[in-house]
Amino acid sequence: MYLCVKNHIQKSELSIVKSTIFSSFEQMEEKLDFRVPRSFALIIILFLSIKGRINFLQLERFSGKCESRFRYFFERSFDFLSFNKAMLKVHLNGRTALAFDPSYISKAGKKTPGVVYFWSGVAGRAKWGLEFCGLAVLDLTRKTAFHLFGFQTIDLRDEETLIEFYVRKLLVRKESLLEYSIWIMQDWFLKKKMKKSIQ
Repeated sequence: MYLCVKNHIQKSELSIVKSTIFSSFEQMEEKLDFRVPRSFALIIILFLSIKGRINFLQLERFSGKCESRFRYFFERSFDFLSFNKAMLKVHLNGRTALAFDPSYISKAGKKTPGVVYFWSGVAGRAKWGLEFCGLAVLDLTRKTAFHLFGFQTIDLRDEETLIEFYVRKLLVRKESLLEYSIWIMQDWFLKKKMKKSIQ
């Protein structure tokens, strides 16, 4: 069924991935259409097995499924926070904290939603592109981190700074985050207010 899996993923590894995904869906509070876990598992397996660029045409080529099936799936909303929480239940052990980090993503075009100037730590300056904010759960006992959810810096309100935007997005998920810790670690917060786009 998966043309590329034979070369990159063993059958035993494939079964572990599928069983982990399906068990996580079973633990989610929200009951989903039975097709969602199957489609999600297929996409994860393809992402793990395809080398190089991944787009809808590549997904069609390596799965034997129609390209429109994948486009339709990605148009639907998906509760990654609930899914990741279900996966973390069997992996977390001991004390936990939260880690937050915005990351710059290079983007040359001008029509992509959310593209403006963002700070790039690698370049040491503001660059044109996108920003993705990730939040992870830190397992302090095992000294590792697990991704919990992320969001794009895209819908800033008038006169809202980036820091205020981050706080607003995190407060929306406050109840879920408090299940893990009252502490959020980050590698920077500015003393001065930062404009939503640095010209």
